[in-house]
Amino acid sequence: MVLGSPVTELGLLLAGVGLLYAGAELLVAGARDLALAIGLKASTVGVTVVAFATTAPELFVAILGALTVSTDIGLGAIVGSNVANVGLVLGIAALIRPLEVSGTVFRRDVPFMILAALLLVGLGWNGRIGPLEGGVLLAALVAFTAVVLRGVQRTQAGISAAERDGMPDAEARDVAAVIGGIAALVVGSRWLIDGGRDLLAAAGFSDLFIGLTVLAVGTSLPELAASVVAAVRGEASFSVGNVVGSNIYNVLAVIGLLAFVSPIDVSPGVRAFEFPTLLAFTLLVVGLMYRGDRLTRVDGAILVAAYVSFVYLLLP
Repeated sequence: MVLGSPVTELGLLLAGVGLLYAGAELLVAGARDLALAIGLKASTVGVTVVAFATTAPELFVAILGALTVSTDIGLGAIVGSNVANVGLVLGIAALIRPLEVSGTVFRRDVPFMILAALLLVGLGWNGRIGPLEGGVLLAALVAFTAVVLRGVQRTQAGISAAERDGMPDAEARDVAAVIGGIAALVVGSRWLIDGGRDLLAAAGFSDLFIGLTVLAVGTSLPELAASVVAAVRGEASFSVGNVVGSNIYNVLAVIGLLAFVSPIDVSPGVRAFEFPTLLAFTLLVVGLMYRGDRLTRVDGAILVAAYVSFVYLLLP
């Protein structure tokens, strides 16, 4: 096998996706068990700990891509990942089993998901997201974290002594899973960037297209895995919370940090198509949630069809 051949690059891409998935599984499992040990509920775990953990692939891919390739990779990966989270992840999860939307998630977290999308579009509309804009995004992240922590404090205050005695204890293996998961994410994101970019670049695709499709879907696999498993187990609030939280962290944390590492140039094409698409998917899923406080299988089919249409329109 010749180094740099399409077969090699495809193997590297697939190995990167596999390692990202394995790393995210370790990270999610360890972080979830640690969170449950301190009394967090499933919906809160989904929108905070697991959402933040499953955002790690986007963080690594976006920052490594910006440092080694271009900021188009990072921006494309985040916009594409958020669209994939809504259209693909929630769509498939809802097709498996209708998803009830937690009132807490809808009232507390969904507004921040909308705010994150609006901030990204608004701050990037002048063609550049620099340190100042990144600071605004990180400030919004701090506000979101403060709101969530207040909710966690209220929840923990209502836990009785008997309930605390029944909680699982945090174990060393959970900490090891978190550390091992992060290590796998670092290596996996590197392989995914190298394999995916070289393979599609050789076929004539742009960095932005690569970020919006292959890298976005690859980094959304942890959310997909976590949400599908939760849907199968009937833990709908976990599935919805995971996606809502991930979309918040993707923009506020990842783009916020990326803007400090390497200012992002936003092309006219992104402002004309990708940004409106992100807003459209965000408002679509919020409308579907609001209509019936749940996502039905029909809603899931609508979301998946919308995502397939999005990818089709990206094709050159």
